[in-house]
Amino acid sequence: MQIPRHQIRARCTDTTVTVYQAYHPSIGVPAAREGRFPASWKRGRMTWVKPSFLWMMYRCGWGLKENQETVLAVEISREGFEWALRNACLSHHDPRVHADQDAWRERLRASPARVQWDPERDLRLRPLDHRSLQLGLSGEASHRYADGWIVGITDVTPLAHEVHALVRAGDLDDAAALLPEERPYPAPGRLLDHLTPASVR
Repeated sequence: MQIPRHQIRARCTDTTVTVYQAYHPSIGVPAAREGRFPASWKRGRMTWVKPSFLWMMYRCGWGLKENQETVLAVEISREGFEWALRNACLSHHDPRVHADQDAWRERLRASPARVQWDPERDLRLRPLDHRSLQLGLSGEASHRYADGWIVGITDVTPLAHEVHALVRAGDLDDAAALLPEERPYPAPGRLLDHLTPASVR
C-alpha cells in the first residue's frame, strides 16, 4: 500500500507520542536520568523533535555526530503534541497552502511552532518518496514541551548503535526487527490541513 506523501508516523499510545532528539551527553545523560531537561537546556531556543527514529538516525549519524552522541526518546502527551501542530506554521512559504508571502510571514511570526516535511529515510538512510515530520518548538511551545508535556525520557543510544552495527553488517532484517514500531498517527479532524498541500496529501 502506498504511503501518503505527508503523514505522521510515530510510536504512540492512547495518550502519548514518542519523539526523538540527540544531544551532547552533558544534556542527554541527565535528561534521561531525571526525566526532564537539565538547567543547561535553553528554553529560549528553538528545539526540533522528530517522530521518526530513522530520520533521527540520519540527522545524528546514528549518534556519532559531534554534540549529538546521546539519542533520546522523549515520550510526550498527545494533547501537547497536537497543540503544537494546531499552532504551527510551515517553515517555508508554499503557495498551495498560503495566500501569499505576506500571509505566510504573518503566520510564521505568530506561531510558536513550525513544521518541515523532509524525505523519510530507509535503513541505509537513503531518502524515500514520502515525507517525515520535523516539528520545531520555540517560545511558548518550547516551555510547554520542557515543563508540561514530557511523560518520560529514555536514552536509546545503545539501540541506535546496535541497529547501525546490523546495517553495516548487511543484516537488514535483524536491524528492521529492532526498530521502534511506528504507525500512522491518528490525527483528529483537520489537524494537518494548514500544514499539508491538499493536492499532495
